[in-house]
Amino acid sequence: MADSEQRNEKPRFEVRTTAESHFSWLRTRMSVERTLMSWVRTATALIGFGFTIFQFLSRFNQTPGFVPPSHPGAPWFLSLGLIGTGLIALIIAVQEYRMVISYLWENDFKPIAGVSESAHRTPIVAVSLVLILIGIFAFVAVLLRVN
Repeated sequence: MADSEQRNEKPRFEVRTTAESHFSWLRTRMSVERTLMSWVRTATALIGFGFTIFQFLSRFNQTPGFVPPSHPGAPWFLSLGLIGTGLIALIIAVQEYRMVISYLWENDFKPIAGVSESAHRTPIVAVSLVLILIGIFAFVAVLLRVN
């Protein structure tokens, strides 16, 4: 019995177990995976670019013979902003991913999934968590290297 029937509520819509609904479920699942992969790519670019800007500009500002910059802390703020944006975006994306995946595995949709929940685990969440740790490390490294 579905959860909505146990609570004596009328279901929002009827879930029909057909090949069409099964493949729609699979397309939705793959779309959620692609979306998280896009966020991982974006966060990687933001974190990497932020760290690179800090390294390049802090070394450039220390080059002998150049006029000191009028705002020597600007690379620090810009880098922290980029790295922080990448981290926050990735954390929100992982939360959204987990929420949508748990919705897709609700009892109403299990018949059209046609596969067991454990059969389709992907490494994207693990990659995301590793990138979050790298981003935290980069943020702290830049934060502690104030010029």
